[in-house]
Amino acid sequence: MPMYFVYRDGQYIDATGQSFRDFLVGRLPALPGSHATMSDWEAHLTTAFPEVRLKRFLEMRGADNGPTAAICALPAFWVGLLYDGQALAEAAALVADWTAAERADLRVQTPVHALATPFRGGTLLEVSRRVIAMSKGGLQRRGLGEESFLKYVEDIAASGRTSADVLLENYEARWGHRVDPVFDDPSYLYF
Repeated sequence: MPMYFVYRDGQYIDATGQSFRDFLVGRLPALPGSHATMSDWEAHLTTAFPEVRLKRFLEMRGADNGPTAAICALPAFWVGLLYDGQALAEAAALVADWTAAERADLRVQTPVHALATPFRGGTLLEVSRRVIAMSKGGLQRRGLGEESFLKYVEDIAASGRTSADVLLENYEARWGHRVDPVFDDPSYLYF
């Protein structure tokens, strides 16, 4: 992944498009003779935006924006799966035999077909319902009442309609094939 910058002595040094490998061996054009440090590596990693970014914690980047209910549902969902041994084991068992090809195909097909994405004789809608139930069980076993934050995703799984489906419906019908109304009509936040 190409670099954007190097941060040294309180200054950002433009290294756009340059190679971190070159930096490791002291051949970075922006800082000739300087070698990358662990801090440089950590700063470089902040410029990558995968779905999950490993820091001193897992940064789940699946919902950077949206209604409050969605923003609260994301961490609750992951806490339910990852902080409960039973839920974690159930989730691990669910995906244990998924092949690399299947995962790659899901990565391509899901943005197009959402919960209707075909998978193993069913759809991702069925998979989502199972995984949400696992997460809810994990939250219930924690006993802190956090499962209420899953209502947003439970409603989506019950209806099969994602927030993108609602936005597209608004675009087609209510907004007359225009996108500007999304900025004036906050109802898309509360479907």
